[in-house]
Amino acid sequence: MTAALFESQIKSLPLIHRGKVRDIYAVDEQHMLIVTTDRLSAFDVILPTPIPDKGRVLTQISQFWFERLAHVVPNQLCDLTLADVIPDPVERAPLEGRSIVVKRLKALPVEAVVRGYLIGSGWKSYQADGSVCGIALPPGLRMADRLPEPIYTPSTKAAVGEHDENVDFAHTERTLGPAVAAQVRDTALRLYQEAAAYALERGIIIADTKFEFGLDERGILHLIDEALTPDSSRFWPADTYAPGMSPPSFDKQYLRDYLETLDWNKADPGPALPEDVVRQVADKYREALERLTGSGLS
Repeated sequence: MTAALFESQIKSLPLIHRGKVRDIYAVDEQHMLIVTTDRLSAFDVILPTPIPDKGRVLTQISQFWFERLAHVVPNQLCDLTLADVIPDPVERAPLEGRSIVVKRLKALPVEAVVRGYLIGSGWKSYQADGSVCGIALPPGLRMADRLPEPIYTPSTKAAVGEHDENVDFAHTERTLGPAVAAQVRDTALRLYQEAAAYALERGIIIADTKFEFGLDERGILHLIDEALTPDSSRFWPADTYAPGMSPPSFDKQYLRDYLETLDWNKADPGPALPEDVVRQVADKYREALERLTGSGLS
């Protein structure tokens, strides 16, 4: 493992925003630099303990999906490299492998969540009233059951330290307008279906995932932020999957389960993580990369 990067420091570019995981810098009027740090968030709280190489794993997985799914929707990638925008090799060194230069796009204020299986907040909602985000589901489903077909269950995009909230499709129509809301829904569903089919061939069930989208100056929809990573998705090993229980995973579910054993109110500040938990989380992220792409960190 390389040394963990909790927070990037780039003196040659102005900082636009620090998110839960990503630091975003301005390059020019058309481009930004996204640095994926090793910060880890859970329950919308940034934890004080970073996970070494996590940012590099997430970047490599996202790059893989951006390229593989480019035929479905345009994405944020551009032709500029990190060396093009950070010419100083000393300043560039800690950013290698975890940074991408992207187009400047107008981010939409909706997280496009697609669920193929009933788990997490979707399972809690189903237990309460038999539906998820206003979508009625058949009776008698068990935890982690595969849904009859994937469903689009959007959520709000909360600021750092605040909690996302599940909303129904009508809410996104009011926020984005009917045409853009429908395009986001249909695009998210297609991305999920193609990615889930590919991942299943490699022994991973993508139980659910979230996408983020932006518009260019012509109003064309683009996939932005990250794509189908262990941070934004639930990945389950297909060979041990069994409905009726929360399956083991290659994502943050292991961490969430650990945190649920602590006396923590899920508010800032988050608890520090012991070394064995850090190692387990790092190993799960790396295994997801290797299974999906067929190779390790490059």
